Amino acid sequence: MEISIKPILTEKATRLTEKLNVYTFAVSPDAGKGQIKELVESLYGVKVVRVNTAVMRAKNKSRWTKSGLLRGKTAQWKKALVSVAEGESIDFFSNI
Repeated sequence: MEISIKPILTEKATRLTEKLNVYTFAVSPDAGKGQIKELVESLYGVKVVRVNTAVMRAKNKSRWTKSGLLRGKTAQWKKALVSVAEGESIDFFSNI
């Protein structure tokens, strides 16, 4: 099973990183905490202390168009909050 992981770089996620040394990732919905921990440690070379996950539910969306009302849903996804050991950090922009 292949797990996809990508960092979330919003203002709230950046604030969590600065204050609590917690990094936020969007991960595959079927990924477990152990798999996320191993993947982050291997990709970024840091010691992971704790992994918290949250399933972000799908939301109903609607909009008016020329042809009438269109209704749909956003996709359901999983968010992982990864706590890194004291003194370590992840640099997302090192590969640019």
